[in-house]
Amino acid sequence: MGSRWIFDGHIAGIGTTSGLRAVVGIWQDSPFGAFADVMVQEPSGHRLLLAPAAPIAEFIAATYSFDEVTVVDVSARLADGILTVDAGPLAVRAGVGGRTFLGSGLRALPRRLAVHPSWLRAVSPLAGLVSRGSRTSGSAGSGRWEYYGVSDLHRIDSAAVAWDGADAGSLAAVRPAVTFGFSSVPPQPSLARVRTTVQDATPRRRPRPGARR
Repeated sequence: MGSRWIFDGHIAGIGTTSGLRAVVGIWQDSPFGAFADVMVQEPSGHRLLLAPAAPIAEFIAATYSFDEVTVVDVSARLADGILTVDAGPLAVRAGVGGRTFLGSGLRALPRRLAVHPSWLRAVSPLAGLVSRGSRTSGSAGSGRWEYYGVSDLHRIDSAAVAWDGADAGSLAAVRPAVTFGFSSVPPQPSLARVRTTVQDATPRRRPRPGARR
């Protein structure tokens, strides 16, 4: 892997009335192949990463912030409008609904533009106005920079969520916002079609000998 890593897939953001919040990544194409991972924030604020393999866990933990990292079998399947997730202590069965108004607007953009880092850097200040807590460009861990290119967005209309074998409550808004990185998922539970680009920050050029400063 070089200094840029591209992940193509979906991100689901789910909140519950107990205060448990989950962000599920379902990646069809990535430097690690196809895989799924889950970021969980408990009502106390404790942040956990559930990842399927040590190299994936190491990369994600170096890019985001967690209080605990666990390698477990992670299964996530999206089919016929149903998202099912089985990841160690977390079990989710969610119903995906229609496209949101914002999703319709995103679909109108050529995807090549919608996921391009230069575009995402330019529109990032506006993203938080359209969807509170969301940004499309920002700094990440290990000196990295990250871009979220969303090209479609659907509601999640229902969800049964269990944590450590106990019911985590009914579907609710993702509040407070999750704090794994510079951006949260939208407050409304949703499923986004996304390309995430992570790259090393551009090193500062050293001045040439004799060059004016």
